[in-house]
Amino acid sequence: MTTINEIMAAAAVRPTNFADYLNAFAAQVGDLVNSYLPTGTHPDMDRYLYTPLKEYSKNGGKRHRPLICFAGCLAVGGDVDRAMSAAAAIEHFHTAALIHDDIADEAELRRGEPCMHLTEGIGLAINAGDLALSLVNGTVVNDPRLDSDTKVRVIDELIRMTRHTIEGQALDIGWARDGRYDLKTEDYLTMATHKTAHYSGAVPLAVGAIVGGGAEPEIEGLRAYGLACGLAFQIQDDLLNLIGSEESTKKDFRNDITEGKRTLVVVHALQHSDQRDRLIEILSAKEKDPAVLAEAVAIMEASGSIQYARSYAEDLTEKAKARLVKEVRPSDARDLLASMADWFVHRFN
Repeated sequence: MTTINEIMAAAAVRPTNFADYLNAFAAQVGDLVNSYLPTGTHPDMDRYLYTPLKEYSKNGGKRHRPLICFAGCLAVGGDVDRAMSAAAAIEHFHTAALIHDDIADEAELRRGEPCMHLTEGIGLAINAGDLALSLVNGTVVNDPRLDSDTKVRVIDELIRMTRHTIEGQALDIGWARDGRYDLKTEDYLTMATHKTAHYSGAVPLAVGAIVGGGAEPEIEGLRAYGLACGLAFQIQDDLLNLIGSEESTKKDFRNDITEGKRTLVVVHALQHSDQRDRLIEILSAKEKDPAVLAEAVAIMEASGSIQYARSYAEDLTEKAKARLVKEVRPSDARDLLASMADWFVHRFN
């Protein structure tokens, strides 16, 4: 099987910015990640479990989590092949989280395709998500390239990552269920950091540095950088859902309003808008009318909340980049990671 080292070495041009890095390697990394998915011992196991999961994982987007795991490994001078199982494990977790999240949110589309719970049914979708979760630690345990101490440390990272994400998801779902409109910015930041920032930034970078043999200050510097960038990623994701385009987001446009999500934009608007009552009415109604959804966005725009969220994410990443330069040795990989922050806050899908 082709390795990630071989894939990167074969690139005609070495990518120097994060967007090009994703475009150059996402498809091949997706194939490597999917090679870790098993098959069943009965044909119907494939029909009802393994094949739907593989098809879902093939529609895997930009694979930025495994790719930043590799960048974290390279940034400490490590052998990137040693990061492959950990990178695949994080992507398996991401797949499980999306399947379960779509069920909880009653979503319809994921990256332009019908959600698994609509094509396979809720029961089989839950089961497939459970399988993806079960593969997370096992993928690392079975890696012959990692010594036992490294495996234990990586698995500990993955376990804590899983707990953090589930804690954040509990806040996100619980606030919507209970009609909570008393939230502050700090509440949102806690939720988004737990739900997204650990597994979308901090842990991939830290794990990459761990398997790469990085020194503790480098590991923690990369973790802090990933945490800030992961939070900015979630804020930008929230913004795209409101003011992107339905075609560019390739998922239910403005469904965060329909689901009553307490995004940073919403929390700020609830504190500063003179149309607070109307915004609460819309958020509580599971509204799908495009005109009403546009009205809610206009309320958030008028309160300065969209610009507030955009500025918050940009400030977060600028400070994170300054810290990265101080705590991680100079290298092409460090420069690549610095450009990741800009991609996280300026991407359009």
